[in-house]
Amino acid sequence: MIDQTNPPIFDGHNDVLTKLLRKEQGDPEQLFINGDSGHVDLPRSRLAGFAGGFFAIYVPSPVDKQFRYEQMAQPEYDIPLPPALDQMDAMPVALTEAAILLRLQEQGALTICTSAAQLKTTIESGKMAAIMHMEGAEAIDADFHALDVFYAAGLRSLGPVWSRPTIFAHGVPFRYPSSPDTGDGLTEHGKKLISACNKRRIMIDLSHINERGFWDVANITDAPLVATHSNAHTICPTARNLTDRQLAAIKESDGMVGLNFAVAFLREDGQMTADTGIDIMLKHLDYLMEHLGEDRVGFGSDFDGAIIPGPIGDVSGLPVLRKAMRDHGYNDQLMEKLCYRNWLRVLEKTWGN
Repeated sequence: MIDQTNPPIFDGHNDVLTKLLRKEQGDPEQLFINGDSGHVDLPRSRLAGFAGGFFAIYVPSPVDKQFRYEQMAQPEYDIPLPPALDQMDAMPVALTEAAILLRLQEQGALTICTSAAQLKTTIESGKMAAIMHMEGAEAIDADFHALDVFYAAGLRSLGPVWSRPTIFAHGVPFRYPSSPDTGDGLTEHGKKLISACNKRRIMIDLSHINERGFWDVANITDAPLVATHSNAHTICPTARNLTDRQLAAIKESDGMVGLNFAVAFLREDGQMTADTGIDIMLKHLDYLMEHLGEDRVGFGSDFDGAIIPGPIGDVSGLPVLRKAMRDHGYNDQLMEKLCYRNWLRVLEKTWGN
């Protein structure tokens, strides 16, 4: 009988730290270790073969997420971008989320990995592996003092923007249907940030940046182009997804795309509804592999940050996804690549270790 919890899944994006930050009662680390009501916790991850992933440090905007989801249930939508956040307002939140991740490591729940070799060893040991990632660089100053501090704490992946402007770049709005070409690209500070990340071997995440920013990064960076949680624009024409031309550039750089489970970026109608089958996920996987090759595609679930397909529900539904992939015809070698080996490959190339 096939073990539906194998191969282990290493994931390109989750918002667990923000979920834990928002908990009003209880110790956030113990909620994760003992079990919680969100998408991801330690007990369910172990049972589902979830090997870990990129844990995002993200500073929420003071907006109503429920309102956004209601708007994204309309046939068409164009939700205004939240305003930029001041660095001094973003810093305490970013530090708190980083501290939660560090405390989870101290309590033995996971290992923060800063090299591909350490990541591989941790996954193979069965312990949860974490990459400290920053989604939106609001907490980073123009002189990169904060970047150095977060790097010392373990930061190895950074997205210059979430879907709001920063001093570095412009994010894409929640807009359907729409091209990702929605505004200006990198600022002068942003161009320096890309070079600063290259120097420190910090992976640059292109998932939320607009198309002009994408091409600005492509023209500057010496690292593979990576979108940790994005899908195919041809299938779902939302501003958040990648065009065929962008996919071609990612392939040329020997980069990677992690499939986003968020239903509004999967469905052809762009709707944010959990009544979504796994078949559309497989359609995106096939399309991404057709354009990128089977060595440059993985997962970027957006667990705890989005509505995901009902048949999966949360991390405990990953065996359902694996079974669907096998039933679709993916062999064991391809399963391993998609589930974790492709992330190891691109991180080794990016980090150089």
